[in-house]
Amino acid sequence: MPLNKVVETSYPLIDADPHASRVIRYFRPSDYVAWAGATAAFPAALYFWEMADPTKLRIKTHLKLGGLMGFTAGFLFAYQRSSLRFWGWSENQREEAKDLEELSQRARERQPLYGESHQPVWVQAAAARNSQWSQLKFSIFPMFNLVNHGHHGTDPAKYGVEKETTS
Repeated sequence: MPLNKVVETSYPLIDADPHASRVIRYFRPSDYVAWAGATAAFPAALYFWEMADPTKLRIKTHLKLGGLMGFTAGFLFAYQRSSLRFWGWSENQREEAKDLEELSQRARERQPLYGESHQPVWVQAAAARNSQWSQLKFSIFPMFNLVNHGHHGTDPAKYGVEKETTS
């Protein structure tokens, strides 16, 4: 199994490898504020740097590029903050309640908890191995979990899923 490492945390584990759409759906307002702050901070830093040490060049293009870099870095920062809550590395009471409600509803409707995947099992396992802990490596290579798979490091029984018995 791809997710066999157990990390002890102060808060409960919600999902060891959450799908990217789930991470974004669970953004808090503070994540959006952090994203906006990074978006504004990059061009502001470039502007003040230009004021402190003028280059006599037009700075308009530099500010636009700084805004794009800030937007990208802010998104990655907000995504990482949300992922840390899924892993139980920071306070996650709101996400835990939302997760329990959402996946319990899927279990009652007899739908797969983490969505259906048309990928072969080996592709799902490889995707889980590649995206596990990827939020800690954004500075090297940003990678997101875009594949629905069953490797999430949690017990599906807490959502009301009954174990299949083989006779």
